Amino acid sequence: MSEQTDRQPPTFRWLSALLVLGLCLVFFIQVKDILTPFIVGALIAYLGDPLVDRLESRGLSRTGSVTLVFALLISLLTVIVAVVAPILIQQLSELAAAIPDAYRWLSEEAVPWLQLRLNLSPVSLPNIDWQTSLSEHWQSVGQMTGGVVQRVTTSSLALIATLLNLALIPVVAFYLMRDWDIMMAGLLRLVPRAWAGTVADSVSEAHGVLEAFLRGQLVVMAAQALMYSFGLWLVGLNYAVVLGLLAGVAALIPYAGAVIGVGSAMIVAYFQFGVDPMALGLVAMVFAIGQLVESFILTPVLVGDRIGLHPVAVIFALMAGGQLAGFTGVLIGLPVAAVLLVFGRRIVNAYLTTDVYNAD
Repeated sequence: MSEQTDRQPPTFRWLSALLVLGLCLVFFIQVKDILTPFIVGALIAYLGDPLVDRLESRGLSRTGSVTLVFALLISLLTVIVAVVAPILIQQLSELAAAIPDAYRWLSEEAVPWLQLRLNLSPVSLPNIDWQTSLSEHWQSVGQMTGGVVQRVTTSSLALIATLLNLALIPVVAFYLMRDWDIMMAGLLRLVPRAWAGTVADSVSEAHGVLEAFLRGQLVVMAAQALMYSFGLWLVGLNYAVVLGLLAGVAALIPYAGAVIGVGSAMIVAYFQFGVDPMALGLVAMVFAIGQLVESFILTPVLVGDRIGLHPVAVIFALMAGGQLAGFTGVLIGLPVAAVLLVFGRRIVNAYLTTDVYNAD
């Protein structure tokens, strides 16, 4: 055969690649229920790989570097849980106890005030016996929890599966972190040689986007949660840790953290201090300082403009991931969207150079 007949046409290569990607997607959707420990382990390995590489470049073995990074991560996680968890549980309990008073204010003051100002037809909220409702709720939760525990403990397979899922996360993370560079090089070797340069450039750009998101945005969220929690605690606001964590998590969507954080903190401040300009001003100042630090220091240094996802795209990615693969889909929704954004830009740029676009 001649060299031209042996060579596969570009259309065939594209169809083959799309077929392989489609089969991989179908496979992952089918096994989505067992993917969570592997996804979490892969995220930990990706986050820890640069530090492992740095330790390895200073003379430590790869396995020793991974062990040291693991020890640091476990120590940090232990300290956070030991310090934050008791405070968070206490404040959540206090917040649950304050729900009846908040509902009473909403039904007796807020709703009538809005109806009067907006000339709305009078609508009254239903009266709720919160003591009975909360008691029944906690009883139902206890019954449900007891039933789940009973089913799990009576089913050895379910108990073993649960324990294996938890135990798999550090195991998967350890081995992926140890062999990360080898696996990445192996995957790149599978790419057709005609696409090797383009794919390498795209992967490098996608790595920059993922690095900005995973190592940048998550650090920004944690820093905001810490700043808001500490600032609200200094002001003397109740539920400071809960409100700070809420604002930090909401910061995943641009500008949502400030809006949700300020709104919830102002409501709590109103119940605690009333219409006190000094107290409300101090709460607003905490979020103003936090936004200034985030806008001019944290985001430019840690994230930059490399993600480029529109806030609506962020919301859609989270919801689509949850719809397709549940909690696992939420975990990988934004990273996958960021990578697709990189390849989508390259496809659009390639399309703009074709005769189809430039023809008269």
